[in-house]
Amino acid sequence: MRPADDAHLRAADRTAPLQQRWSTGWRDAPSLAAGWTSNRNNFNLMRLVAAWMVIYGHAWPITAAPGGDLVTRLTQFKFAGSVAVDVFFVISGFLIAASLQRNSIGSYLASRVLRIVPGLAVCAALGAFVLGPLLTTAADYWQRPEVWRYFWVNATLKSSEFFLPGVFESLPRTVINGSLWTLPIEARLYLALLLAGSLGLLTRRRYTPLWLLAMVAGYALARWKAPLPDHLANYAWCTAFFISGTALWVNRERVRLSWWALLALVAAAALTRGGPWFHISYYLLLCYGTLFVAFVPKLPMIRHTDLSYGLYLYGWPAQQLVLLATHDMRPLANMAWATALALVLAALSWFLVERPALHLKHRFGTRTPAASPAT
Repeated sequence: MRPADDAHLRAADRTAPLQQRWSTGWRDAPSLAAGWTSNRNNFNLMRLVAAWMVIYGHAWPITAAPGGDLVTRLTQFKFAGSVAVDVFFVISGFLIAASLQRNSIGSYLASRVLRIVPGLAVCAALGAFVLGPLLTTAADYWQRPEVWRYFWVNATLKSSEFFLPGVFESLPRTVINGSLWTLPIEARLYLALLLAGSLGLLTRRRYTPLWLLAMVAGYALARWKAPLPDHLANYAWCTAFFISGTALWVNRERVRLSWWALLALVAAAALTRGGPWFHISYYLLLCYGTLFVAFVPKLPMIRHTDLSYGLYLYGWPAQQLVLLATHDMRPLANMAWATALALVLAALSWFLVERPALHLKHRFGTRTPAASPAT
């Protein structure tokens, strides 16, 4: 066999569907493209675990307990819920870019609306029109504009509203649902991605330099204005991880899934932990590690039942209700009971709201991957 033929076969093998054995080397490791075309991934399972991590991480602030979760202690940087949100946005940037490239503009918009809005609108309605009236101490609850604003602003993704009059006033936190702040950010990033796609920027040669420029400029601005207010820091982190997920999508044929690369990033994070540059190694490890875990390990695969969104939506209210009912200030007890309650609510949301809404996508010609039909 000629050297040129051998090189061609090696290159083809890196983008072919995944085989059972994964190489540890970089040059011979399969690419992200190979992982994607294998039609087997762990995205739904990862999102479910990430949604549970949000509940786990919130158990300490909701119960006002001292200390923090294990992720906070491990990273000395972010708590479990924040790490989970970062994972969500990397996955979203990757999968939504894939969705945009295989669908028309109308199909793309329909799929995004049908995936996000129905479940959110029902959750917001239950908060404002069921939970609120049952628990409020405000005699004029129905006359208060905050009630209607809570539903409208949250359900339409215009922004986030967190309070209802007279609800949860006896608890350490009076917030009705502290997880909703990420959804308007995500919706805006969907529209920004659509604009980029419409301008023909979602190619490797065009997107990659723009992504690098955005990352460098954003990082320089954040360093210059440091410390950023919490809401701006949250927006910046979410945007960085989303656009990086998209960068990994457009470079999927060049990015390889190597154990050695993952171990090098883990080592870099360990060496910089607690130092001024840990945020960089954390960012690199989370981006690469998220997609490595999505494609390399052979984990139990969830194809058709995605409870992660409902678990995310109902986790915080479930924790507040558990605390209100039990007065148990132990974080792990709150997490355990709230997880059980939120899973029930998530299942109801999936089977009664989200899945029926997703069945409407075919009317708009939406195409979804076989391995992640709930995307």
